[in-house]
Amino acid sequence: MSSAALSRSLRASNTRSLQRAGRRYASHGHGPHYNEPSGYIFSEKPLPPGQKRAKEPWERMWFWGMYGGMAAGAVMLYYKPDTSIQTWALNEAKKRMEARGEKTDYP
Repeated sequence: MSSAALSRSLRASNTRSLQRAGRRYASHGHGPHYNEPSGYIFSEKPLPPGQKRAKEPWERMWFWGMYGGMAAGAVMLYYKPDTSIQTWALNEAKKRMEARGEKTDYP
Protein backbone atom coordinates (compact mmCIF):
# COMPACT_ATOMS: atom_id res chain seq x y z
CA MET A 1 0.00 0.00 0.00
CA SER A 2 1.40 3.39 -0.95
CA SER A 3 1.77 6.24 1.51
CA ALA A 4 -0.86 8.32 -0.32
CA ALA A 5 -3.42 5.50 -0.11
CA LEU A 6 -2.58 4.97 3.57
CA SER A 7 -3.05 8.66 4.40
CA ARG A 8 -6.39 8.70 2.49
CA SER A 9 -7.66 5.70 4.44
CA LEU A 10 -6.56 7.25 7.77
CA ARG A 11 -8.31 10.53 6.92
CA ALA A 12 -11.47 8.68 5.96
CA SER A 13 -11.50 6.64 9.17
CA ASN A 14 -10.90 9.79 11.28
CA THR A 15 -13.73 11.58 9.48
CA ARG A 16 -16.12 8.69 10.12
CA SER A 17 -15.23 8.53 13.82
CA LEU A 18 -15.66 12.30 14.17
CA GLN A 19 -19.05 12.15 12.47
CA ARG A 20 -20.19 9.43 14.85
CA ALA A 21 -18.86 11.27 17.90
CA GLY A 22 -20.49 14.54 16.80
CA ARG A 23 -24.01 13.10 16.98
CA ARG A 24 -24.76 13.17 20.65
CA TYR A 25 -28.23 13.88 21.91
CA ALA A 26 -27.81 14.61 25.61
CA SER A 27 -31.45 15.52 26.21
CA HIS A 28 -32.76 12.72 24.00
CA GLY A 29 -35.46 15.10 22.77
CA HIS A 30 -37.59 14.95 25.95
CA GLY A 31 -39.06 18.12 27.42
CA PRO A 32 -37.89 21.70 27.07
CA HIS A 33 -34.17 22.34 26.74
CA TYR A 34 -34.18 25.29 29.16
CA ASN A 35 -36.20 26.72 32.01
CA GLU A 36 -39.22 28.39 30.52
CA PRO A 37 -39.36 32.11 31.32
CA SER A 38 -42.11 32.99 33.78
CA GLY A 39 -41.88 36.77 33.46
CA TYR A 40 -40.99 37.23 37.14
CA ILE A 41 -37.53 38.10 38.43
CA PHE A 42 -35.91 35.04 40.02
CA SER A 43 -39.21 33.21 39.32
CA GLU A 44 -40.79 34.76 42.43
CA LYS A 45 -44.39 35.77 41.97
CA PRO A 46 -45.36 39.14 43.46
CA LEU A 47 -47.01 39.00 46.88
CA PRO A 48 -50.50 40.32 47.54
CA PRO A 49 -50.63 43.89 48.93
CA GLY A 50 -49.84 44.11 52.63
CA GLN A 51 -47.65 41.00 52.80
CA LYS A 52 -43.88 41.07 53.30
CA ARG A 53 -41.49 38.76 51.56
CA ALA A 54 -40.01 36.11 53.86
CA LYS A 55 -36.23 36.13 53.66
CA GLU A 56 -34.39 32.90 53.20
CA PRO A 57 -31.95 31.80 55.96
CA TRP A 58 -28.80 32.45 53.92
CA GLU A 59 -29.69 36.06 52.95
CA ARG A 60 -28.86 37.72 56.27
CA MET A 61 -25.58 35.83 56.58
CA TRP A 62 -24.63 36.78 53.01
CA PHE A 63 -25.51 40.43 53.60
CA TRP A 64 -23.46 40.78 56.79
CA GLY A 65 -20.61 38.66 55.45
CA MET A 66 -20.34 40.52 52.16
CA TYR A 67 -20.75 44.09 53.34
CA GLY A 68 -19.02 43.49 56.68
CA GLY A 69 -16.06 42.03 54.81
CA MET A 70 -15.97 45.06 52.51
CA ALA A 71 -16.03 47.41 55.50
CA ALA A 72 -13.26 45.47 57.28
CA GLY A 73 -11.19 45.49 54.07
CA ALA A 74 -11.67 49.26 53.69
CA VAL A 75 -10.51 49.88 57.27
CA MET A 76 -7.50 47.61 56.81
CA LEU A 77 -6.61 49.32 53.53
CA TYR A 78 -6.86 52.75 55.15
CA TYR A 79 -4.56 51.82 58.04
CA LYS A 80 -2.03 49.68 56.15
CA PRO A 81 1.61 50.67 56.61
CA ASP A 82 3.31 52.73 53.93
CA THR A 83 5.82 50.40 52.28
CA SER A 84 6.56 52.37 49.11
CA ILE A 85 10.14 52.71 47.93
CA GLN A 86 9.81 56.51 47.82
CA THR A 87 9.00 56.72 51.54
CA TRP A 88 11.87 54.41 52.41
CA ALA A 89 14.29 56.42 50.25
CA LEU A 90 13.18 59.73 51.82
CA ASN A 91 13.68 58.39 55.36
CA GLU A 92 17.05 56.89 54.43
CA ALA A 93 18.22 60.17 52.86
CA LYS A 94 17.16 62.11 55.97
CA LYS A 95 19.07 59.69 58.23
CA ARG A 96 22.23 60.01 56.15
CA MET A 97 21.97 63.80 55.97
CA GLU A 98 21.49 64.03 59.75
CA ALA A 99 24.48 61.69 60.28
CA ARG A 100 26.63 64.07 58.20
CA GLY A 101 25.25 67.08 60.12
CA GLU A 102 23.35 68.59 57.20
CA LYS A 103 20.01 70.33 57.44
CA THR A 104 16.98 68.21 56.43
CA ASP A 105 14.14 70.73 56.64
CA TYR A 106 13.81 73.54 54.18
CA PRO A 107 12.27 76.95 54.92
